[in-house]
Parts: sequence; structure tokens; C-alpha cells
Amino acid sequence: MISMYHTLIYDPLYNGLIFLMDVIPWADAGVAVIIFTILVKLILFPLSYRSVKTQLEMKRIEPELNAVKQKYTDKQEQARAIMALYKEKGINPFSGFFLILIQLPIIFALYSIFYNGGLPSVHGELLYSFVAIPDFINMKFIGLVDIAKKSIILSLLAGATQYFQIRYSMPIVPKKTENPTFKDDLARTMSLQMRYMLPVVVFFISYGISSVIALYWTVSNLFAIGQELYIRKTLKNNKTI
Repeated sequence: MISMYHTLIYDPLYNGLIFLMDVIPWADAGVAVIIFTILVKLILFPLSYRSVKTQLEMKRIEPELNAVKQKYTDKQEQARAIMALYKEKGINPFSGFFLILIQLPIIFALYSIFYNGGLPSVHGELLYSFVAIPDFINMKFIGLVDIAKKSIILSLLAGATQYFQIRYSMPIVPKKTENPTFKDDLARTMSLQMRYMLPVVVFFISYGISSVIALYWTVSNLFAIGQELYIRKTLKNNKTI
């Protein structure tokens, strides 16, 4: 398992960052992380596209979902009917979950590279044959922030961009009704926690590890916001949704 992680995640990320620092001499480690994050996001774009499209399709069939939930009171029958509806509409409700699963090893690998990997020192034995060791690695992002250390500013940016990314991508929090059911209260509570608590969690995690994670999170969130705007516009123009 560890060998597979190094082969598929850690080593490609490590080589990619070192390669960027070598071929773009003016790029400090932070700029290299930004460029590399954008490249990774572009590679994952097909998954992101399907994830956003799935969210919009699920919103579109929400009346049908509610009708199924009202028709079937038994939880098992309800679950089977919902999955049958998803299959009929060609919707994969787990597409967003797969995207999250892919990104978690990337975050862990970046942390390992900058915290345990020993940058600016380079482990030549991990490099591919076509990747050369840079003459110098500048760890100061835009000459101000050592991204191997903590940065409250970058951590605040990570939390703030996470808030706006969630606010834009998640549906509006349902209003509290006069006689809410337990399910309605749970959905409202979960939505509020995602909207307001997750950015706080992101801030503390990124500040507790290193500013490279905060930088990665910030760029990822900004890319996700722009990506969602693009995908929504594309689907609307194509009248897919």
C-alpha cells in the first residue's frame, strides 16, 4: 500500500514540483505549487465536470425525488426507488465523493514533501531520469512567506475561499418551517455546518500543518469557483441542464 502511494501519488508530485522549479528558474516554491495545483486541477477537470453536472441534475429532479420519498415510507424500499431513479436519469450520486477521495492523498503528499521531504534539499534518488536537480530552491513565496512554515494570512485565505466556494456550490439553506421534521432539521443543520464550520476547520488544519497546504487549498478553492462558473455557463448554453 505504501509502495503504491509513493508510485502513484508522492513520487509524481515530488518530481513535478522539482521539475517546475528547474525549468522555471524565477519561480519560487510557492509559485511552483500554484502552477502545479492548476495542472492537477486541469487533469481532474473531467471528474469535476461530472460532479458539478451531477449536482445540477440532482437539483433538477428534486421534485421527483420528493415524490419517491413520499410514496415509499419504508427506508429500504425508498433507497431502492431513489437509486432506480438515479439509474434511469443516468446520475451517479457518488461522483463528488470520488473527487474528494482523490484530493486527500494529494494534500497529504504535499505536506510530506514540504515537511518531511526536507525541501529545499532534494532527494535525487526519488527523481525520474529526465528531472534535474535545480541549482537553487527559493522557499519564500513572493519573497515574503516561507511556505514550509505556518502562515496565518494564507490560512485565513484558505478558510475564506472555502467559505465562498461552499456558498456558491451548495444549495441555499432551507428556511426553518413552523413544524419542521427531524429530517428537515438535520438537513438544515448539516447545511449550516458545512457552510460555516468547514471554513473554520480548513483554517485550523492549514495553519496547524504548514502554509503550503493553505496555499494549495486557496488555489484549489479559487479554481473550483471559476470552474463551477464555467461549467454552469457551458451546460446552460448547451441546454444540458
